[in-house]
Amino acid sequence: MKPDASPDIWPDLSSPALGAMAETLQIWTQIVGKVRLARTPWLNHSWHTTFHVSARGLATSLIPHEGVGFDLEFDLVAGELVIRVSDGGERRIRLGPGSPADFHAGVMDALADLGVATEIVPTPNEMAEATPFPQDRRRRDYDAEVARAYWRALVQVDRVLNRFRSRFLGKSSPVHLFWGGFDIAVTRFSGRRAPLHPGGIPNLPDEVTREAYSHEVSSAGFWPGGPGGPCFYAYAYPTPDGFASATVSPSRARFDAELGEFLLPYEAVQGASEPDLVLLSFLQSTYEAAADLAGWDRAALECEEGRAGRPRPVG
Repeated sequence: MKPDASPDIWPDLSSPALGAMAETLQIWTQIVGKVRLARTPWLNHSWHTTFHVSARGLATSLIPHEGVGFDLEFDLVAGELVIRVSDGGERRIRLGPGSPADFHAGVMDALADLGVATEIVPTPNEMAEATPFPQDRRRRDYDAEVARAYWRALVQVDRVLNRFRSRFLGKSSPVHLFWGGFDIAVTRFSGRRAPLHPGGIPNLPDEVTREAYSHEVSSAGFWPGGPGGPCFYAYAYPTPDGFASATVSPSRARFDAELGEFLLPYEAVQGASEPDLVLLSFLQSTYEAAADLAGWDRAALECEEGRAGRPRPVG
């Protein structure tokens, strides 16, 4: 077994506190993500709004503001939101139980103090409850140890999703975390236009959804709070005929008719003797089902998995 496939590096996410912690962190990332959204030019498929897994937690990229740039990082090791400005300014906000209203106020005040005040649309997206952040004073729970375990899982998920991404020559998204659905994902594109998406995602403008799904996709990722607990997922848009009944691996993967997606419990990966191979088999088999049933030009879109320090062979 290769060292990077050791099951010991995949943390246990069975804590009953995971759901509440993930909901709290989702609200916090929405507040911070909307700061990036407000100041960054729109990029196809909302790629400009996302977070990326960092060596400490979840981070934005550099956000422009007049003559400076700034970034924000959820340091889940130290339990702080760190705001840094290119002129040397820095603020830290402690992460702990509390209300969205208090967290929102703390972030807005810190940005103003640092000279990068930003106005955001203060309502949640893709969540059933859409109370504006400044008015939401209900206390949310936060368990720092569970948050660190979740981040350690993201480090591994990010690594394997990037391995999978390297097998594709066509247009592919970065591996990134969307704060709306609070999922880390990678998306492959066939290159063909898709039918207009019907929209209807709770508390998300249809124009955003339709721009995101303007082209055919096969997408996969990970939720900390999926049906039945943390899980991996895979779907296609538009969904090709026969996708729901396709044979995929591993054996614990199943199609959820309500969601229209294949699901694989996190613990089926975490508890395996070779977690990387189990997850890669899920990613590859669900992609192949989507691509074959939809008639993608796989020969033109795929390549061998990338290797560190070695250019992709051509010719």
